[in-house]
Amino acid sequence: MISIRTVHSRDARFTLQPGEGADAVHGDPQYSFAVTQLETEGSLSGVGLVLTMGAGNELVCKAIELLAPAVQGKEIEELMASFGRTFRAMADHHQLRWLGPHKGVVHLAVASITNACFDLWAKSRGVPLWRLLLDLSSDELVNLLDLSYLEDVLTRKEAKDLLAAHQSSRQERSQVLARGYTGYDTSVGWFQYSDGQIREKVLRSIDQGFQAFKLKVGSPEIAMDMRRAQLLRELAGDACSIMLDANQQWTLPAAISACRQLSAIHPYWIEEPTHPDDVFAHQTLSREVNSVAIALGEHVPNRVLFKNFLLARCVNFLQPDCTRLGGVSEFLSVSLLARKFNVPVVPHVGDMGQIHQHLVLFNHVGMGHPEIFLEHIPHLQQHFLHPVCVEGGVYRVPQEPGSSSDLI
Repeated sequence: MISIRTVHSRDARFTLQPGEGADAVHGDPQYSFAVTQLETEGSLSGVGLVLTMGAGNELVCKAIELLAPAVQGKEIEELMASFGRTFRAMADHHQLRWLGPHKGVVHLAVASITNACFDLWAKSRGVPLWRLLLDLSSDELVNLLDLSYLEDVLTRKEAKDLLAAHQSSRQERSQVLARGYTGYDTSVGWFQYSDGQIREKVLRSIDQGFQAFKLKVGSPEIAMDMRRAQLLRELAGDACSIMLDANQQWTLPAAISACRQLSAIHPYWIEEPTHPDDVFAHQTLSREVNSVAIALGEHVPNRVLFKNFLLARCVNFLQPDCTRLGGVSEFLSVSLLARKFNVPVVPHVGDMGQIHQHLVLFNHVGMGHPEIFLEHIPHLQQHFLHPVCVEGGVYRVPQEPGSSSDLI
C-alpha cells in the first residue's frame, strides 16, 4: 500500500531566451510551474504541474497548500478508485470556491494536485500514464471524472457507452504506440521574432522533420501579420500546415476583419481569435468567416465553458490543457465531450508536452479521437528528468512510469 504522507508545493520559474514565449498579449513571459509534490513513506513521489507566466505563481502554490488536506494521508489506489468525488470536493471547497468558481488560482491548484495524483498512481503501478489509462475499464475511467453540470449533454452512462463503443477497434489505432505521435512546432513563430529569425528557425525545423508550424499574430497593424504569415507560407510551402494564434488580442470586429484577410494563406486554424469567455463572439465569427477553422481552449478554465462552446457549434478544434483545466481528470471529461460532438482535440501544452504526450495517445486509442498532431515547445527540456523525445517531427512514446513531470 502506498499512501500520501505529505503534500508540498514548489515555486519553479525559468528564464527564457529573448523573444521566446512572447505573443501579442504576453510580452515578457517567465515560464513557471506551480508544482505539487506528493511524498510517500517509500521512494515514490508524485509530481503535478500547472503553468503560469511568473508573477502570481506563488499564489497558486499557496492554494495548493490550502487544498492539500483533500489527499494527504490517502492510500493512492483507494483515492483514485473514486477520484471524481475528491476532485469535486476540492473544486467546491466550502470557502475557496468563492474565489472561482472553477477558474483562476484555486482551479490551477486543483489541477496541480490532480496531476500529481495521476503521476503517483502510474508510478505506483510501474507504468507510463498512457498505459495506465488504457488499462482501466470504462467504469474505472468514469470514476475518475466529475461530470456535474454536464448531465444535460453527457451522463455517466453515455460516457461509459462512448468508451465501450471504441473498445473493439483499439487494436487498429494502437499502431501509434509503435510509430509515435506527430508534433507541430510552435517555437518558430514567437511574436517578437524578426523575419530573419522566423526564416532561420522554420528552415531548421523543416530539416528536423516538422511539417506543421504555428505563428503568433495580433499586431497593431494587420499588414505586419500578413507579411509574417505570407513569409511562413512561402518558407513552409503549400504541403505544410500553418496555424495562426492571436492569443485573444482581437475584439470581435477586429477578429472578423483579420480572419478574412489572413484566410489568404490558408491557415489550418486561427487560434484564440478573441476573448476566451465570449461564446457569442465566437459563434458570430464562425458564421461571418466560415472559411477559417477556429481553435480555442488554452484559456478555457473548465468543462462547463467547453460545453457551451460545443453547444454553440462555433469551434473546429478544441485545445484543452491539463495545466489550465482541473488537471488530467477534467481534461478527460472535456475529451469525452468533444468526442460526443465529433470535434477533434489538439491540446495546448502548458506542460511543454510532457503530460499531454500521454493524453493524446489515450484520446486516440481509447476514445477514437482522430490522430492529428501535438504542439511542441522545447524551451524547458533541460529541466525535466525525462524530457519529451521528438525525432523527425514525431513524439516518441514515453516508457518511464508516471506522467513525465519530474523536474531536475
